[in-house]
Amino acid sequence: MADWKSFIPDEDELEEEEEGAETGGEYRFSGRDSLIFLVDASKAMFESLDDDGNTCFDLTIQCIRSVYTSKIISSERDLLGLVFFGTEKHKNSVEGFNHIYVLHELDTPGAKRVLELDKYKGKKGRAYFSETIGHSKDFSLGQALWICANLFSDVKLRMSHKRIMLFTNDDHPHVGDSTKIKFAFTKASDLRETGIFLDLMHLKKDGGFDVSCFYRDIINTAEDEDLGVHFQESAKLEDLMKKVRAKEAKKRALCRLNLKLSKDLVLGVGVFNLVQKAFKPAAVKLYRETNEPVKTKTRTFNQETGSLMLPSDTKRAQVYGNRKIVLEKEETEQVKHFDEPSLVLIGFKPLALLKKHHFVRPAQFLYPEESLVTGSTTLFNALLTQCLEREVMALCRYTPRRNIPPRFVALVPQEEKMDSQNVQVTSPGFHLMFLPFIDDIRKLDISEKMRAGREQVEKMKEIVQKLRFKYRSDDFENPVLQQHFRNLEALALDLMEPEPLEDLTLPKVEMMDRRLGPLVEEFKELVYPPNYNPEGKAVKRKTGEDKSQAEKKVKTEASVSEENLKSYVKNGTLGKLTVPVLKEACRSYGLKGSKKQELVDALSDYFKKH
Repeated sequence: MADWKSFIPDEDELEEEEEGAETGGEYRFSGRDSLIFLVDASKAMFESLDDDGNTCFDLTIQCIRSVYTSKIISSERDLLGLVFFGTEKHKNSVEGFNHIYVLHELDTPGAKRVLELDKYKGKKGRAYFSETIGHSKDFSLGQALWICANLFSDVKLRMSHKRIMLFTNDDHPHVGDSTKIKFAFTKASDLRETGIFLDLMHLKKDGGFDVSCFYRDIINTAEDEDLGVHFQESAKLEDLMKKVRAKEAKKRALCRLNLKLSKDLVLGVGVFNLVQKAFKPAAVKLYRETNEPVKTKTRTFNQETGSLMLPSDTKRAQVYGNRKIVLEKEETEQVKHFDEPSLVLIGFKPLALLKKHHFVRPAQFLYPEESLVTGSTTLFNALLTQCLEREVMALCRYTPRRNIPPRFVALVPQEEKMDSQNVQVTSPGFHLMFLPFIDDIRKLDISEKMRAGREQVEKMKEIVQKLRFKYRSDDFENPVLQQHFRNLEALALDLMEPEPLEDLTLPKVEMMDRRLGPLVEEFKELVYPPNYNPEGKAVKRKTGEDKSQAEKKVKTEASVSEENLKSYVKNGTLGKLTVPVLKEACRSYGLKGSKKQELVDALSDYFKKH
């Protein structure tokens, strides 16, 4: 019987299977994310914002470049594009649509595009833009949206999210031109119907940016976003990046399933992963001559005849009591099946009963999914409000996928919070906390041999207070990953050397020494014996035994008489001696060896010859 192997699908099928592996079923948004940056290139965008001469155009280019570089690292399969409107020259696929310049069509980001964006950075970049592309007030936003829609339709790959980000500091681009206003409204409505989301990234303007003048009826958002939330205008790169990240980040669910409150009451929810461990990207196998990626295919052959086997010809087997039990593929799936993917409510418990030691793995997040069950959002909000008011958590049986054993989880409620920029800091929903089984928790029998005295405890409290600081996990980046990505960036952008990296995980020894002062020596005097050397070899000695006596004792224990060695060799028990004893014996007879087996063999051969 041949071993079971799976065939490697083509690229599109592989994408779909990867999504299915996460969700355990049909995934509604399988495909690639696509994003077009639609940038206003009128002269108003090139006016100075501050004393340093920064402009709205500078902020936009820096923001787009940051997204390009981050996508190369994190989501290199996503598609990005860049379109300028309000330009003197035009470059697009529709004849008669002037003042619209497509710099980048939808494609995967690369070093070439990043280097091209660098041409438009700073004062020289603005001058270069004015010379090569230019500015114009005679443009149509509706035509620009039309061009963006065409860019999406020209892509042959399957796409999941289609999004346009509009960067401008003009709150009413078509004042007094009802034809252009109507055309822009019509095209925005067409985008909404075809599933293309339009987001406004408005920048600082003298007198303030009034969204209600024009853009309130233009922008549209995804189903899971709040239509009533409008960000404040941005005058700093940090604020603009925060808005872009909030919109650009993927919001794919790990799975979408039913939360069963009772036999007759069900609502749809999506389960999201808020925290994901970062790994180095997997190595890509390349063909030596052409440097192109290599696609691997696996075939299964019969060991006896050498003939090619189909998936239907292979079976799985397990040996029980010298008997091979053969199972069909359907039977192996039935063995793994416990329940349909769902969340089944068991009951409610006070939040105070959830302890820190119950943590077994990172939590997931629960959000209503209106597409599964109509009215889920209303019922979900009602459940969330009641849990928050009564300070309780919901206990559920969680089966994420069909062939996964169920787990018991606690749904911990969380209310929505906004920051000063009206950006959502925390989302309303439930944290899905995995609860441990009884076997996951064990009691430790700690015998209290020694306890620190009151004076020692107080001294350590002083040390801890001196070394306290405001810890934030996101302040410490993984230095190995960061160095890897910087090396890749330097290689892709043809830089002489990567950017220098500061390892923030290393302790700041000098600052710690200044803060502590004499506290460390005082603590050592209270805890350790006199003349204690932490770098020296620890030697156990009895009370009242001085250093010379201890060294003499160790030397005696490390030596064995010749008669005892012969006895050990004769009985074959030489391996019971420790490595230091064996080394001392070999040294006395002029024998060589470092590992234990080498020392034993050397002594055995020596005494057999003598």
